[in-house]
Amino acid sequence: MRLSVSVAALVAGALLSVAGAAQAQTPTFDTGRLSEHVRVLSDDSFEGRGIATPAEQKVIDYLSAQYAAAGLQPGGPDGQWTQDVTLNRFTASNIHAAFKVGGETVPLTQGQQIVVSTRLPGSQVNLADAPLVFVGYGIDAPERQWNDFKDVDVRGKVIVVLVNDADFEQPELNTFGGRAMTYYGRWTYKYEEAARKGAAGVIIVHETAPASYGWATVTNSWSGPQFDIVRQNAAAERVPMESWIQRDVAVDLFRRAGLDFEALKVAARSRDFRPVELTGATFSGTFDVASTQVTTHNVIARLPGASHPDETILYTAHWDHIGVGAPDAEGDTIFNGAVDNATGTAGLLELARAFGAGPRPERSIVFISFTAEESGLLGSEYYASNPVYPLATTVGGFNVDSMNVYGRVTRYGITGYGQSDLDERIGAVVESQGRTVLPDANPASGGYFRSDHFPLAKRGVPMTYGGSSGDFRDEPVAERQATRSEYGRSRYHQAADEWSPDWDLRGQVEDLQVIYSVGSALANSRDWPQWKAGSEFGPARAATADQRR
Repeated sequence: MRLSVSVAALVAGALLSVAGAAQAQTPTFDTGRLSEHVRVLSDDSFEGRGIATPAEQKVIDYLSAQYAAAGLQPGGPDGQWTQDVTLNRFTASNIHAAFKVGGETVPLTQGQQIVVSTRLPGSQVNLADAPLVFVGYGIDAPERQWNDFKDVDVRGKVIVVLVNDADFEQPELNTFGGRAMTYYGRWTYKYEEAARKGAAGVIIVHETAPASYGWATVTNSWSGPQFDIVRQNAAAERVPMESWIQRDVAVDLFRRAGLDFEALKVAARSRDFRPVELTGATFSGTFDVASTQVTTHNVIARLPGASHPDETILYTAHWDHIGVGAPDAEGDTIFNGAVDNATGTAGLLELARAFGAGPRPERSIVFISFTAEESGLLGSEYYASNPVYPLATTVGGFNVDSMNVYGRVTRYGITGYGQSDLDERIGAVVESQGRTVLPDANPASGGYFRSDHFPLAKRGVPMTYGGSSGDFRDEPVAERQATRSEYGRSRYHQAADEWSPDWDLRGQVEDLQVIYSVGSALANSRDWPQWKAGSEFGPARAATADQRR
């Protein structure tokens, strides 16, 4: 994407003020305070910060007390610290699943070969000998002249789909923008499209590289209770069964049905692909569903602006994690979520302290600790659908998720780089630190659609999401790199994501200084960040242009 001439001119002027703000005295972010916030929030007593559990009130009490101590006001409706978020909670039990191929039954064990869940209200799911249809990536994208379903009716059937989109395996096709994942590659989209087509269930074939996480993440994330916002017509938006299977299970299933899984994966990269029925193969699955309605909470704090209090700068991070789950190899059942995302939550608290201690900004600063991110960005989706502060006059925002705990690095990665001129504003501050910007270090993972900025961005609010990237600047470099890599392999969404007193949070401090400086400059200006030409989020913002002055 390229900036238009008019936008480029505006940004050029704005960058001078941003760089100047960066060179001015910036607040001190204390690594000891950051570490202590994470230690408290990820302590076993917080039970993995599961939503709608007794632990949630402990989180609310801690965050509201810290925001108040920073000098901020309650920012929720009716002068409260919280915004109620009503969700449906679904717990599947007594799960029995199996393929039948050529008269032979192939049993599937929950958590091993398959992970089954639902987000459709009801007391039981019963799929008996449902036909199986492979629909490639499960995408219907008219603007890209792409339809994996063609004219095949999948109503009442169970569809088998690949994770990610076609360009991941063959980026030179450029049908979905190359290696960078589009929303069509996300598991959320695949379930949504299946519901629109009337499918009875979805089986996503898990492969670590295109999913960007291992099978343990699937098991830990989808074996427990699932949540969804309350929908007027849930049956039109949710399928009865949502599931994943291991790749080897899929390969064996296809072989038994006389099909070549790898060959069909290649065929699925073409616009000419047509759905393939797994002849002689069916799926049967039954499970009980305990469906209840629960209320969880976004925690919101506000520093009113001195001269333009109706214009808002957002800082966001999710406070929730997975809660308590099945024991790991060491018998640990608490998914503490220290890095993900007690670090981002701690970052918001210290940003609030910095703004609260400084001169009152012209525009309002609002901090939102979102709930239910781990359940599908539901807290931010709820806020974006029911904003406490109008989105039209929300200037822009900064989302933080899983911050750097490994030391100082050479670069600052921006997920979704190229979407808005916040990129250039951030770049000016990053360069003043002696670092450089890295445009989306891993676009194939679909990170732009996996954190709480996305529900706001798709409604037109310029949001940025980034953090430490690149090489480490301090020895021992190899040890730091190994630890960072090991987190993604063995700790992400697992019970081993725990606080360590040995963390080096200096890189986190530099990242907080970046988003503080850019946010402070915006809060004391009349600038309105812009989406770049070609961004899919620009039209939604343009529709409210008359509400900004």
